[in-house]
Amino acid sequence: MTRDMTVLDLDELRAITHGQPYPLLFVTVSGAHLYGFPSRDSDVDLRGAHLLPIEEVVGLRTGRATIDTSWEQAGAEIDLVTHDAFKFFRLLLSRNGYVLEQLLSPIVVSGSPAYEELRALGPDTVTRHHAHHYRGFAQTQRRMFEKSGELKPLLYTFRAYLTGVHLMRSGALSAHLPTLAGLVPEAPGYLGELIAAKTAGEHRAATGVGPDRERLDADLAVLEAALEEARASTRLPERPGAENAVHDLLVRLRTGR
Repeated sequence: MTRDMTVLDLDELRAITHGQPYPLLFVTVSGAHLYGFPSRDSDVDLRGAHLLPIEEVVGLRTGRATIDTSWEQAGAEIDLVTHDAFKFFRLLLSRNGYVLEQLLSPIVVSGSPAYEELRALGPDTVTRHHAHHYRGFAQTQRRMFEKSGELKPLLYTFRAYLTGVHLMRSGALSAHLPTLAGLVPEAPGYLGELIAAKTAGEHRAATGVGPDRERLDADLAVLEAALEEARASTRLPERPGAENAVHDLLVRLRTGR
């Protein structure tokens, strides 16, 4: 019998992450559990960063910049992806919303002092250009919805737009769709219905749930316009303010200072 994965056992997940080839700076939960609409059979997406030893950075035999490992446990798939600190830090200083969400995820499986330091720097890595990430992600997920007709990519579309709008307006990151529905005035009122239907089945079709297609298209157009307006008027900077501090942290991690 497949276990109900709407509720996570963090102690169990922490035990699963043991035995990785390199020290882990942190592991957090991403995906549907972070976004607020996991179903009973949702995969568990674990994301984080590891630290390569200095000899696998400066020598001829370099270590793995990205490690992707999957398990199946009680019928549920668990996927752990970590990047070496250099790669993760570089992504964080770009307009990559994925790694920002991973760093700031409230569902923490394991951490370290370096993680706490980096997490504190996270808000100061946000720029106005993160709007491009969220618009691009929303558009990609919408195309997936057009092809599959499933609720999952549709909810990912709404989540990306709302995260981007809220981030541009407030400078604060939220990836949790039920919370965002109450924070962004343009969020349509039927999101709760869509979320409830998705949590009842991972690959539930959107047919018969929520608004008709004309209303749906109109609401998504409103959110895309809201994201562009928020980007144009945001007070977020052009460049991340934490760039020097992130650099210094990486040097200290590599050198053991």
